[in-house]
Amino acid sequence: MRTFGVEEELLIVDPVTGEPLALADALLAGSDQPTEAGTGLSHELKLEQIETQTRPCHTYSELLPQIRRGRAMANDAARKHNARVAAIATSPLASNTHTTPDPRYAVMLERFGLTAHEQLTCGFHVHTSVESPEEGVVVLDHIRDKLAVLTAISANSPYWRGLPTGFDSYRIQAWNRWPTSGPSAVFGSLTAYRRMVKRLLETGVLLDEGMIYFDARISRNHPTVEVRVADVCLRSEDAALIAVLVRALVETASLEMLDGVEPASVPTALLRMASWQASNVGLRGDLLDFGDFRPQPAAEVVWALVDYLSPVLDDQGELELVKAGISDILERGNGAHEQREAAVRFSNRQRGGHAAAGSPPTAEALGAVVGHAVKMTMRGASAAAHKDAAAHKDAAPTLTRVRRP
Repeated sequence: MRTFGVEEELLIVDPVTGEPLALADALLAGSDQPTEAGTGLSHELKLEQIETQTRPCHTYSELLPQIRRGRAMANDAARKHNARVAAIATSPLASNTHTTPDPRYAVMLERFGLTAHEQLTCGFHVHTSVESPEEGVVVLDHIRDKLAVLTAISANSPYWRGLPTGFDSYRIQAWNRWPTSGPSAVFGSLTAYRRMVKRLLETGVLLDEGMIYFDARISRNHPTVEVRVADVCLRSEDAALIAVLVRALVETASLEMLDGVEPASVPTALLRMASWQASNVGLRGDLLDFGDFRPQPAAEVVWALVDYLSPVLDDQGELELVKAGISDILERGNGAHEQREAAVRFSNRQRGGHAAAGSPPTAEALGAVVGHAVKMTMRGASAAAHKDAAAHKDAAPTLTRVRRP
């Protein structure tokens, strides 16, 4: 069974107001994390966020406590500075951002201006092992047309700098300002992939290969395919579920290669449209079906993905787990839905049960959204942290390097 691991970017927030706090340096300097347990913390582009990493895992039941332990580790470090962490993909509240002191980041800020200045977004990246870079490129070519569905399921960023955006994943909109972000074309071979990366670097637009921001790419630091389309998930169990789906996509792609199945030659423009639609409506309306790229109810498209992956999921003993998890998400909504519901609940309490229709949420309501996010981020995290640390006290640390954004 292929191993998989994840990276989560979390916001550091004021537990009272919900505003982002530029404390990453302080959290990392004062963290007494037990690195022998295999997870770690690192900087991201902005000091208002911090990244957690898991070690490679084999199962959902192994990965979930790793995710929760990373969240607990980050939150424990934040509490020492009267702060908390929130698994929320954009800040609901407007605030100034502060770039992490680093020569490379300073150049990015100067080179990319407002795009870099405003880039306070938190994603969820899934690494799945591949046998070789050649197999990795085959995987990229086969999974590219299904990735937008993961955006819709994970969407967790309906607010941006104090405003409702009308999007379920506004992070996608903000992130896609970068010059190489978004879907990529079919490469066909590792040689073609390397040639494309080389040509992009030769334009002089990018600083380095770390700025190859494709929706999915070959990892520079690990023998993995890295899928980067998901928002950080409010709930840790949803994050682990997304990771299971990604691994199933990778395994299915590899099996299709062995069976001689060619990747779907979907134009990149259609993939961008599917990504935009998923970012916009999440699970609330129609998504573009990954078969014919015509609109279908979101639930039908999500279940079509599960059906497509079901042979691999069944073989790996994960099919019933995935069906239960997807049913739960479709019933209660994704993170964006939960955020909006938290704002409505607060507004109703403030107005005696009658929130003004159509009025934007107040700063206090958005602070309540962050408060809800903090609570959901930490659900189950403390118990998992203690259990996982004890179970893996002799494990070697992995995936703890500072990853460039």
